[in-house]
Amino acid sequence: RLHDRVRLVAAPTHDLPCEPGYYFSEIIVRTDDRRSTPKEFDGASLAANERFSQSGLAAPMEWAVGAGIGFGNIRFTGSHVASSRAVAEGHADLAAIDAVTWMMIERWDTHAATLRVLARTTPTPALPYITAMGTDSDLIYEGLGEAIAELHSDDRAILGLSGIVRVSPDRYLKVSTPPLGSLEAL
Repeated sequence: RLHDRVRLVAAPTHDLPCEPGYYFSEIIVRTDDRRSTPKEFDGASLAANERFSQSGLAAPMEWAVGAGIGFGNIRFTGSHVASSRAVAEGHADLAAIDAVTWMMIERWDTHAATLRVLARTTPTPALPYITAMGTDSDLIYEGLGEAIAELHSDDRAILGLSGIVRVSPDRYLKVSTPPLGSLEAL
């Protein structure tokens, strides 16, 4: 929605097992849910943070299509933490939580002990740092890189942040987003 109205500065590089500047979501379910394959979740309910989320909605929808399944309904929760709680409390069968947030939920939220990872979505470019049109994005890139490098190592570890990289705008434009019409009935 913003690509022609803002300038791309950089993508964060997180401590994740994927290409620098990319991330993925963890598909989580309850530990007591006996289903173990994606096919067994056909028709299951999904907790999603919001309609325009790559990590919480577009990625699991793409994952579901690839697995040959569909969701029975989608419950919008307002945040990844709320989505994980919805699954933990039995209000939804699964949720897709971006991997960095999932690391934090596992670290600090007690309800994480009742959840497990079922699958991982395909990595896509990470949520980018952007600036206004006409702004010197190279200068911001340099300053942002220096600021991240100067963070205390404990702070970088908490954020799972190791730096930034440039990712082509074309790579972002290749990422599919769910059509709003497909969500109107949910």
